[in-house]
Amino acid sequence: MEAQVFLHAVFPNIPAYVSYSWLAMAILIGIALLLRGRLSLVPSGLQNVMESCAEFLITTARTNIGHEWGDKFYPLLGTIFLYILVCNLFGLIPGFESPTSNINMTASMAVPVFFIYQFYGVKVHGIKYIKHFVGPIRSIYALPFMAFMFVLEIIGHIVRPVTLSVRLFGNMMAKHLLLVILGILAPWIVPVAILGLGTLISFIQAYVFMLLAALYLAGAVEEAH
Repeated sequence: MEAQVFLHAVFPNIPAYVSYSWLAMAILIGIALLLRGRLSLVPSGLQNVMESCAEFLITTARTNIGHEWGDKFYPLLGTIFLYILVCNLFGLIPGFESPTSNINMTASMAVPVFFIYQFYGVKVHGIKYIKHFVGPIRSIYALPFMAFMFVLEIIGHIVRPVTLSVRLFGNMMAKHLLLVILGILAPWIVPVAILGLGTLISFIQAYVFMLLAALYLAGAVEEAH
């Protein structure tokens, strides 16, 4: 609660979830600047942790998108994962609030992902990108089927940013409410176990968001079958 009061005093006209998201960005930028000035050929401590994280993220990107596109999208996917993870973990700190428990915050990440993969789909394939929307059967006799598939694909793509934002928001909101309720009922026993579960959920939800973004990008840049 003290953290919310402090942030409200510093940024009186800014919603809490916005100020906490700025704090997450400041932490990530601070860690990056700190590591840049202390890089070593033999990593240790924080550098070792971040290099292991970077290796995991680039492997995930290459596995799901391929080496060429994985290397290009790795900065985007890595930023998404680390940013969401830090925001999620805020909800485990007493007095703090997870920005990702607000639908505006999650939507602000899901909508750009939608436009980015559509942009690259058009950039890579041009007008042929429409083949991703008309199904596998393409002939003059299959026009009704192609039109039906086109409508379904358009609906499916529009729903993607909705599901991305609602999934993350719902899980983080549920975790926050559960911690509050159990903290009132059993302030010393149950919350310890729930904090461990909350940490796991924070990692999983950040990974799921990043993985789905990678799959959407992969689907956009690959050749239609």
